[in-house]
Amino acid sequence: MSEGTDAAAQAIEAASETAGNWAKAGRHAGIAGAAIGVVAAGAAAGVAIERMTVGRGMRRRARLALDSAGPYGTLRGTPGTAYAEDGTELAYEVDEVDDAPAAKPGRGAKGKGAAGKDGAAGRGPGAAAAAQTAAQAALRKRLGAALRRRSPAPTVVFSHGYCLSQDSWHFQRAALRGAVRTVHWDQRSHGRSARGRAQADGSEPVTIDLLGRDLKAVLDATVPEGPIVLVGHSMGGMTVMALADQFPEFVAERVVAVALIGTSAGKLSEVAFGLPSLGVKAFHRLAPGLLKVLGAQSDMVERGRRATADLFAGIVKRYSFGTPQDVDPGVARFAERLIEATPIDVVAEFFPAFATHDKAASLVAYDTVPALVLAGEQDLITPADHSEAIAELLPAAELVRVSGAGHLVMLERPELVTEQLVSLVERAAAAPRRSRSARA
Repeated sequence: MSEGTDAAAQAIEAASETAGNWAKAGRHAGIAGAAIGVVAAGAAAGVAIERMTVGRGMRRRARLALDSAGPYGTLRGTPGTAYAEDGTELAYEVDEVDDAPAAKPGRGAKGKGAAGKDGAAGRGPGAAAAAQTAAQAALRKRLGAALRRRSPAPTVVFSHGYCLSQDSWHFQRAALRGAVRTVHWDQRSHGRSARGRAQADGSEPVTIDLLGRDLKAVLDATVPEGPIVLVGHSMGGMTVMALADQFPEFVAERVVAVALIGTSAGKLSEVAFGLPSLGVKAFHRLAPGLLKVLGAQSDMVERGRRATADLFAGIVKRYSFGTPQDVDPGVARFAERLIEATPIDVVAEFFPAFATHDKAASLVAYDTVPALVLAGEQDLITPADHSEAIAELLPAAELVRVSGAGHLVMLERPELVTEQLVSLVERAAAAPRRSRSARA
C-alpha cells in the first residue's frame, strides 16, 4: 500500500472509530452514531489529502507555530466580575473610549502567512494587525462623527456563541476599541467565567432564559446607565432575545440598537446540520442523551480529541466556515482552539437548551430600534433562513446574507461584519431619541 493510500485509509479508519464510539455511548444510539459518523467520514476525507503529503509531526509543529505566532484572542480590557442569580461568576472586560492597547505581538509576526509569503491568501499576523490598526483609525474618525450626535454615546455589548468565548469577537474588538465603549463577557461555563453553580449542584439545567438573566447581571454591572447596543452571535443572539423576553421594560428604556448574527429564534430541532435526511430526526432525539453519556466520560473523550486532532480540525472547519480553503490558517486554528477549550460535559449541559428555544415572540421588544440581522449563506448550524425569519419580525432590521460564509462569519468575513456593526451604531446615533412611554 502506498504512503498516500495508507494515510487516507488511516483517516477513514479514525472516522469509523469515532462513529463507533458515539454509537456505543448509548444503548439506542446506533442511527445517531451512524449519522455523526457520516460527518466524521466527510471530515476525514477532507484531511486525508493533507495526510498524504504532510507528516504527523510536521502537522503538530504547524499547529504549535500558529498558536504561538497568531495574535488572535490576545486583546484584553479592564476585567471585572458580575454575579449571576445562582452566584456564578461571570467574567467580563471593558474597553473604554480612547483606551486601545495593542495586541500582543506574536513571535515571528513579520507580515507573512503560514506559507511564508505575503498576500491576501497567506496574510499573516503582522499584516492582519496592520490592517486592523488602519481600519481602527478610519473607524475612529467615522464613529466619532456619528457619536457626537448622541450624548451619552452607547456602549456596545457583545455576547458570544456556544462553545466559544468573548475572544471570538477578536477582529471586531480590534477595529472598534478606542472608538466606542465596548463590553465583552464569557457566558457561564465558557471562557474565563466559572462553571455554572446551578448546574454543578443539579438544581437547575441550562436554559436560554437563564442565559438572558446572566446577560442582565452583566449589563447591571457594566452599563448601569446610558444607551446600549446589543450584539449576539448564535447562542449569544438567543441570549439577547431571552433578555428581551424577561426584561422588556429594561430593553425599551435602554437598548438603542441590536445585532443578531448567525442565530435563530427557534425551530432548531429541525436543522439538518448537513446530515443525511434519515439521520436528522434520530440525531435530534438521541444526541442530548448521547452527549450526557460522553460528558460523564469527559477524561476519555478529551483524550480522544487530542488523539484525533486532525479529524477534529476537519470537523471544526466544516461547521465553522463556508469556504475553509480561503480562511487564514491562523484564524482556522484560532477557531479550533476556541471550540476545543469547551469541555465535553459543558457541551452536554448546554445542548438540550436549544431544542426548546423559542423566542420569536420576544423580538417585538426590538421592533422599534435599528437592527442588523446577518447570516452566512453556508451556515450549517443556524441556517440563513432562520435569520430571514427574524428579519421579517423586525421592521427596522437590515438583513445581510453573506455569500459563501459559514457559522463563524465574524471570523471568516471580519471586515464585512465590522462594517455592518459600525453602520448599525451610526443608525442608532442618528435615530431620534424616544421616551420610555413612546417605546413601550
